Amino acid sequence: MKPIRPITRILLALATLSMVSGYFLPLWEIQLWAPQYPEGLNMKIWLDHLSGDFDIINGLNHYIGMRHIKQEMFPEFKFMGYVLGFLMVSWLLPVFLGRRLWLQIFVIILFLGAGLGIYDFYRWGHDYGHNLDPKAAISVPGMTYDPPLIGYKSLLNFVAYSGPDKGGWVLVGAGATATALLLWEMLLAGRKTRCYAGGATLFSLLAILLVLPGCDNGPQPIVYGKDDCSNCRMILADKHYGTQFISGKGRIFKFDDVNCMIEFMAAEPAKSDTSGKAFIVDFYRSNEFLAVRDAVFLKHPKLRSPMGSHIAGFVSVEAAGVVKKDLGGGGRILKWADVLKTTH
Repeated sequence: MKPIRPITRILLALATLSMVSGYFLPLWEIQLWAPQYPEGLNMKIWLDHLSGDFDIINGLNHYIGMRHIKQEMFPEFKFMGYVLGFLMVSWLLPVFLGRRLWLQIFVIILFLGAGLGIYDFYRWGHDYGHNLDPKAAISVPGMTYDPPLIGYKSLLNFVAYSGPDKGGWVLVGAGATATALLLWEMLLAGRKTRCYAGGATLFSLLAILLVLPGCDNGPQPIVYGKDDCSNCRMILADKHYGTQFISGKGRIFKFDDVNCMIEFMAAEPAKSDTSGKAFIVDFYRSNEFLAVRDAVFLKHPKLRSPMGSHIAGFVSVEAAGVVKKDLGGGGRILKWADVLKTTH
């Protein structure tokens, strides 16, 4: 078995010591924002308990038929401390034994543990968001309330965020350190072929862990009569003109008219960054979203959009042409670049 360098052992030991913070800092957080809660509600998940505003969250969830959040719902609290201890002992093996094989074994255990943790959170969120009381005061057919794995997600008039908290980020940093040290050791060993293959495998695993939370990162259904416009704060009511913007970090903003979305994008550059994506509802199909760069738009004075843009989105020129003809002709068929010009 190939030895690892003393500096690698020292850095790995420091990363191991940093993991002790997981016993004293929150590992995960879920935040909720809504017009009636502009400062947000927060729930923190620790190694062995919950904290935060989950009593208020339970009161709100009662209206949509979700179960009350209790610590008893999480049997993981009974053994997570032991799991973290096991991981720390696993890290100490390459530190004391000084062999690369043990570092490779640990990194594999690390990725498997991270994958199981993400799956466990997904499983809980899916069950919690789908098993609703059919007699709840507010019942929206087809609506579920799974919290996001990582990132932002719209749930009725709330925007939810889920992600690592202070202790979680320490563990992520420690894991990234161990992975980087293994790649460094393989590179310095001169085994380029093995290094590239091992590196490709590790980065593939990392990519899977990062991509899985974002698989549901497309446009979310608009709940007409409930959701409000992120720009003008009016309730979204007309199913023909809704739009959405998803920021680069996955946060979702809903609008009642295309000009509201464009105004918001111009006024909120930090939220509507260039890596974000914009969508418009297909005029013919409620809650069927079209990416604005692929959509065709019709601007016509007889299109009564909520905020007066007089613009609707279509999947093709032919579909827009049918509505144009039905409206007695006139109007203009546009692409997204033209829409940006006409609304400024």
